[in-house]
Amino acid sequence: MRAAIMATQIKAAPKVGMVSLGCPKALVDSERILTKLRADGYGLSPDYAGADVVLVNTCGFLDSAKEESLEAIGEAIAENGRVIVTGCMGNEADVIRARFPGVLAITGAHQYEDVVSAVHAAAPPARGAFVDLVPEGGLKLTPRHYSYLKISEGCNHSCAFCIIPSLRGKLASRRIDAVLREAEKLVSAGTKELLVISQDTSAYGVDTRHESREWKGRDVRAHMTDLARELGGLRTSEGVAPWVRLHYVYPYPHVDDVIPLMAEGLLTPYLDIPFQHAAPNVLKAMKRPANEAKVLERIRNWRSIAPDIAIRSSFVIGFPGETEADFEYLLEWLDEAQLDRVGAFRFEPVEGAQANALPNPVPEEVKEERFQRIMAKTAAISAAKLAAKVGRDLPVIIDEIGEPDEDGSIGATGRSQADAPEIDGHVYLRDVAATVKEGDIVSVAIEDADEHDLFGVVAK
Repeated sequence: MRAAIMATQIKAAPKVGMVSLGCPKALVDSERILTKLRADGYGLSPDYAGADVVLVNTCGFLDSAKEESLEAIGEAIAENGRVIVTGCMGNEADVIRARFPGVLAITGAHQYEDVVSAVHAAAPPARGAFVDLVPEGGLKLTPRHYSYLKISEGCNHSCAFCIIPSLRGKLASRRIDAVLREAEKLVSAGTKELLVISQDTSAYGVDTRHESREWKGRDVRAHMTDLARELGGLRTSEGVAPWVRLHYVYPYPHVDDVIPLMAEGLLTPYLDIPFQHAAPNVLKAMKRPANEAKVLERIRNWRSIAPDIAIRSSFVIGFPGETEADFEYLLEWLDEAQLDRVGAFRFEPVEGAQANALPNPVPEEVKEERFQRIMAKTAAISAAKLAAKVGRDLPVIIDEIGEPDEDGSIGATGRSQADAPEIDGHVYLRDVAATVKEGDIVSVAIEDADEHDLFGVVAK
């Protein structure tokens, strides 16, 4: 008589859907939440219909962002009905509940344990030890070949237009050994580009007095320059250095120390610096440093050390009290600075921001006219800088491979070292070999350019 074979019944895992809004820092929060939920046995649903519960990670920085978050919550409720809200707008739970009383739970920014507990309560996990639930490096919402590396939370600045400190608190730096361990795992799992993010990357470690931790048998300080140098020493499984890109870098004096690392090839020659404005009167009203002349001198010095450095920044247009003379000062400053990538934002009053109480608001029609002028100015600068790259061979990371056309030709979309994902330009390639894959870094002969993008072919 044959022994009966008993089959183990594995309960179907509940599934979670995620809507992630806002900046890359919020995207990292979403990845951490999903990684923990996956480790707890949850499946992931790409649509509302297949989800047992939907998470909406909100943005609350500007009123327009809050409205987008509320619309996303409303859509999730309409399509699914079982919704948990987290993120920056979680601090305004009364506003959310007044509009959507059926929301299951609301948690604030980076409250990982609270949001996971809320999911457990709404859709209890199915436990089982038969499946490897979490891939090496955790779950990602970005392509496999690039990853955001968050090094701190919060901010110690008190800029008049910003409410980030009230949303995310004061600066809280992660231990440098933990940051480097995460970076190493990401690179070993296939990351070819690390994007270092925080609210203030230059201030990393200030709150911990730049404490040292042991890493690979030596002490390493929690300091931006030390972190950059260590990240520059990482290698992929093929022995290739990943691109390391620094974002949200305030121009403190020690930023000068990372430029030689770019010249040595340890760092991607790219700096994302939130200048916000250039006119001294506006910077003072914003409660930001007003040493714009020295900044121009430093930019010239950076370019003398690392000629290929790309500098991106963002500017607030129409801040209360901004005069036509202030705006013209900014345009002249941009002529001198010749920034590679520029974003501009019309000033919006944000509930809780000090700027709301400032006199002399700029009329909306004036904001719009100035916005159009700065975008025209920066587009012309960008077009000239990109045109100067025609005829050069540049390293390009491949983000997407197209389908063959009727002639069998394959196109691809990538980025140069001057282009961060989502916010900067692209490099469009023609006649790509079938062997080229997403995440490959190839040398591209640049054939043409427009105001924002480059066009070329893989160099022979």
